[in-house]
Amino acid sequence: MSLDTFLYFAYGSNMLSRRMLARTPSARRVGLAALAHFELRWHKVSKDGSGKCDIVATPGSSVQGVLYEIAAAERPALDVAEGLGTGYREVQLEVRTVDGVRQALSYQATNIDSFTKPYSWYKALVVAGAKEQGLDAAYVETLEAAPSWDDRNSQRAAENLR
Repeated sequence: MSLDTFLYFAYGSNMLSRRMLARTPSARRVGLAALAHFELRWHKVSKDGSGKCDIVATPGSSVQGVLYEIAAAERPALDVAEGLGTGYREVQLEVRTVDGVRQALSYQATNIDSFTKPYSWYKALVVAGAKEQGLDAAYVETLEAAPSWDDRNSQRAAENLR
């Protein structure tokens, strides 16, 4: 890693490489990573009213994800895509990789509702990314088991699943 790049821990839909590359074309997969003592929740309230992924400090839990190296010049685009200041805040985390502990940027929700659920198309993106990246099968099963609902806006659903 150089001064012109940063490490980013993706735990939601950005695990899917085509989605990540559409947002930050320089993104290069470093490898899998785990965030100890955190739990994945789907309670971040999105602009469309559905739930998006979030990480919540929870002793004994772990969130699996992907570590990317991204050009620093693309940081503003990632901030916008992630809703920095409008639903997420920046966090610096220590994640475990096969090469040891690394410091990485990620985002944590500021607008949450424990009763919200993700749209089925969003959950499908998260699950597809987890499978593409080779996350643990049991972890993928927990993602697949998350309750979701169908988006009434079929055009939005179709666009996101493309």
